Amino acid sequence: MRAISLALALVICMAAVAAPQQPAAPATSPVTAMKTFCSSADVQALISKAKSERKDGQPIVIERVVQLAPYSANLEYRASVGPAAVHEKEAELMYVIDGSGTIVTGGTLVNQTRTNPANLTGTAIDAGTQQKIAKGDFVFIPENTPHWISAIDGTIVLVSLHVPRPVPAP
Repeated sequence: MRAISLALALVICMAAVAAPQQPAAPATSPVTAMKTFCSSADVQALISKAKSERKDGQPIVIERVVQLAPYSANLEYRASVGPAAVHEKEAELMYVIDGSGTIVTGGTLVNQTRTNPANLTGTAIDAGTQQKIAKGDFVFIPENTPHWISAIDGTIVLVSLHVPRPVPAP
């Protein structure tokens, strides 16, 4: 539990440090614009909720942990391998709460498709670098970097923080 609390504190601190570098996104409502605390008991409840809401064949269930626009930390409950991704305008920090698996970074998306103006997805990654990940590990993925959790040992639960990055001027 202490590791979870420390990880969440680190994620919140990173968001606070990065905040002056980015303009704040317009909030849709005060309720969704800010949630700056989530206790370890709340995190455990989110894990239980994600596990119970997961449908057969669904690779990932996402629950909001904290949010301070334009930043948000999400709990990702993964019970099977899902698609690979590229976030073109956001870096991503992952902290493994529980479980283990393999993440692939770099390389090229296989069967690439655009999911929205800032994200790509694929069925796998070709020629990336594999890294075993387990409880307590951090992974930082720069923007425009293909990434994919290619193997999961049972289930893996992580917190991911998407960090908007400035787009360099031409």
